[in-house]
Amino acid sequence: MKISRVAMLFILLATGAARADTVNSATSTTSTASSLQDKSLQSQSQQSAQQWGLSDTEWQKYQQLKQGKRGIQSPGLDPLTTLGVESDSVSERRRLAELWVKEEYQRTEKELAFQREVNAAWSRLYPNALSVNMGNASGLAHDTNGRMALFVRDNCERCDARLAAVLADNRPVDIYLVGSDGKDDTVRKWAVSHNIPVDRVRSRQITLNHDRGLWLTYGQGQMPVILQQGENGWQLAAF
Repeated sequence: MKISRVAMLFILLATGAARADTVNSATSTTSTASSLQDKSLQSQSQQSAQQWGLSDTEWQKYQQLKQGKRGIQSPGLDPLTTLGVESDSVSERRRLAELWVKEEYQRTEKELAFQREVNAAWSRLYPNALSVNMGNASGLAHDTNGRMALFVRDNCERCDARLAAVLADNRPVDIYLVGSDGKDDTVRKWAVSHNIPVDRVRSRQITLNHDRGLWLTYGQGQMPVILQQGENGWQLAAF
């Protein structure tokens, strides 16, 4: 059976149209998927901004700062602190500082509630174990000149904030890096990236140490933790 030229032309045109429809359909599907992904990212961004009390514009600025010099100087810094230290406006810094304090207050209240349960659990489960008393959870206690011990992790925003407070306090402190796996190079890199004063390390005012499980004994599950030595032994000074 022979197919006429007209019929053959019709078949070729129909096949081409079908292929074009397939390509257009695939392109449309890809475009739709990309659009949905963009909307999802935008929604996540808006939710993150709302969680910190920021506008979408402020959140975008924070994302840009993270990718720039500030992100290298202070990796892992929270959005409020990042925007605050980079702001040129006095009123803006004040507003961001108040937001930060409110966040810290809420965080502390939650952790205090959990800490009370942790203390009760220690008493129930291990009544003869070394206890660590609850100290001033909202900041550093200044009622003694005893040496401090600071337990921190890498890539920890709250750890960086507590470290800055300890360094500014200019008190003797033994810093324990949790998760260093006993590698001296890991501790050295962490110290360099966090601008630990070399002269204070050389004078032994600051010591850099591997945790070696001490945090599990004294930290009571908190991170970061500052212990302070006083007349009644080690006390939890801040977290």
